Amino acid sequence: MLTRRGLVAATAGLAIATESFAQGSGPIRIAVAGPLTGSNAAAGDQMKIGGQQVVEDLNAAGGVLGRQLALELGDDACDPRQAVSVANQMAGRRVAMVAGHYCSGSSIPASKVYAEEGVLQISPASTNPRYTDEGAWNTFRTCGRDDQQGQIAGKYIADNFKGKRVAILHDNQAYGKGLAEETKKAMNAAGMQETLFAAYTPGERDYNALVSRLKGANVEVMYIGGYYTEAGLILRQAKEQGMPVTLIGGDALVTRDFWQITGAAGEGALMTFSSDPRTRPSAAEVVARFKAKNIDPEGYVLYTYAAVQIWAAAAAKINSIDPRKVADAMKAQGPWQTVLGPISFDRKGDVTVPDYVFYIWRNGSYAQI
Repeated sequence: MLTRRGLVAATAGLAIATESFAQGSGPIRIAVAGPLTGSNAAAGDQMKIGGQQVVEDLNAAGGVLGRQLALELGDDACDPRQAVSVANQMAGRRVAMVAGHYCSGSSIPASKVYAEEGVLQISPASTNPRYTDEGAWNTFRTCGRDDQQGQIAGKYIADNFKGKRVAILHDNQAYGKGLAEETKKAMNAAGMQETLFAAYTPGERDYNALVSRLKGANVEVMYIGGYYTEAGLILRQAKEQGMPVTLIGGDALVTRDFWQITGAAGEGALMTFSSDPRTRPSAAEVVARFKAKNIDPEGYVLYTYAAVQIWAAAAAKINSIDPRKVADAMKAQGPWQTVLGPISFDRKGDVTVPDYVFYIWRNGSYAQI
């Protein structure tokens, strides 16, 4: 409970923060937060690249409300406790918005800090429904949700692998478990039952015991709710044990690092992700700038770019970077024109038109089916 002195201090702090957002000089600090290190660093790098490019482009065009942008980077390593620490750091640096985090298990606890500290959060990648379902005024995402992605995956499995023995695996984390459960729910609703529903421990290097269990159950298809490192290892070790198994995963497999882990074992692996943003007319100019730097803006690069784009457009429209005012505008005044195309948000901060489709891995790259 706050004492009277503490309440006065908190109120004074809020007044200072509001004043700082109202001032019209000096750089505006924004942030990208995600796994810059650890097993998901490839995804964190995608977010960093997207954030750096959009800041460069906005600054070249005059900044936001006539002020230049300064980019802060936060590394949560997809660890919930580290994510809370990063959120506190960013709040202390008075960032106006955060494009992040990547892992749902990081975004959800970080969002509580940002809400209390008056920071707008737009995740390019966190798909667990709890992020916005339990979110406050400040939670948005430019990607879809697991209950939307799982619906597509579950129906696809039931329609295309009828009569096959399917295992549904997850890493017991917010993203992986949530996606696996939603896929199972949709698959079951379509009339197909799984042979096995089981968890694995993330961060291990040897999954041969799990593979032996799958092999003993004659599993022909394995759906993995989890990240690319573990999914790649499980698939590779399954193929090394001679299993003719098909892997199906979610959007966390959208990085070429997945193939670096699997090698030829990744041939034919399937995954869900939104229709390729790199091919959209709205992204052509920005994609060309990336390619001029020999960067392939795959995965969440453009989703991070769009998150900052939307914030900047909303701030310009209402002539303010006050986070609460910008958040209200983002919900009420869309659609916002972005590299992903036009985006509008519902009252929770979710995009109103998700578009999950299937991709297949062939010869080290992936293409939309």
